Amino acid sequence: MTIPPLGEFGRITRFFKPLAAGFPGARGLRDDAAVFGVPEGRELVVTTDAIVAGVHFFPDDAPADIAAKLMRSNLSDLAAMGAEPLAYTLVTALPRGLDESWLEGFAAGLGEEQRQFGIALAGGDSVSTTGPITLSVTAFGLVPTGRALPRWGGRPGDRVFVTGCIGDAALGLEIAYGRLDIPDEETGAQLLRRLRRPDPRMTVGPRLIGLASGAMDVSDGLVADLGHLCEESGCAALLRTGMVPLSDAARDAIDGDPARLALAITGGDDYELLFTAPPSARDALAALAAHSGVAITEIGELTPGLPGEVTVLDGAGASLPLTRRGWDHF
Repeated sequence: MTIPPLGEFGRITRFFKPLAAGFPGARGLRDDAAVFGVPEGRELVVTTDAIVAGVHFFPDDAPADIAAKLMRSNLSDLAAMGAEPLAYTLVTALPRGLDESWLEGFAAGLGEEQRQFGIALAGGDSVSTTGPITLSVTAFGLVPTGRALPRWGGRPGDRVFVTGCIGDAALGLEIAYGRLDIPDEETGAQLLRRLRRPDPRMTVGPRLIGLASGAMDVSDGLVADLGHLCEESGCAALLRTGMVPLSDAARDAIDGDPARLALAITGGDDYELLFTAPPSARDALAALAAHSGVAITEIGELTPGLPGEVTVLDGAGASLPLTRRGWDHF
């Protein structure tokens, strides 16, 4: 017996209404739009990110992994602004022939993300496409009024910091493409996990308010994104690669190869926080790292100079030439 497809509204009822149940502003997904207010003393932070099959993920990736990457890339933007998550809207553009089991896995993955990060679905749209799977989330967060972290607040003399580790995702992508052979299966699995499921630093971002002078997340590559931060702040930077934090898996994969190190600092998809702060904030940042359980590492400093210019130094303090500085869609 053939079971007829659910159709657009049947899919919404089965897969997405349960994701909106914890957010009253979603109105049960029964209206054209969500309705919700902002608590007194708070402002709304809004970010939108889209991911496309063949560009941001492999078409045969597990649907739950795709849901995780979609959600976490948006949450990372909220963290970079110092915001705490509130709700999100979702747009799915899916091929007509896509099996409903894919949607079931995707919705289950979203549910896992919601429980982990304290966010709920507020609404969205679903359309069909003759092209690749395309997914977009608009995430809403809350930040104390007037306290959202800017990109443009850095000044010469400020130090540059990152959370976590850099380069895992870029190296994982090389493994996924078959361009990097890692004999140790555990090392390869760890790098692939960081590619598919980045760790948005929600426990750190809101606590950087009052400490960081400028902030953003690392999506296009550490060197490129530091350049963006410097350009907005009207200064230059020194980046010391010997100070850049690498996981044990990344160190094993790089194995002293300068080309792989260059890939790690330019490849992107890290979704770590990149921020600047005055030297006087070091002790407070060390305390924050200890409290949150997320490493915070100083990797360089802002300097006077051409806005956006980043000088990259190797472990010996010599200039490190790079053939590219990061990812650019166009």
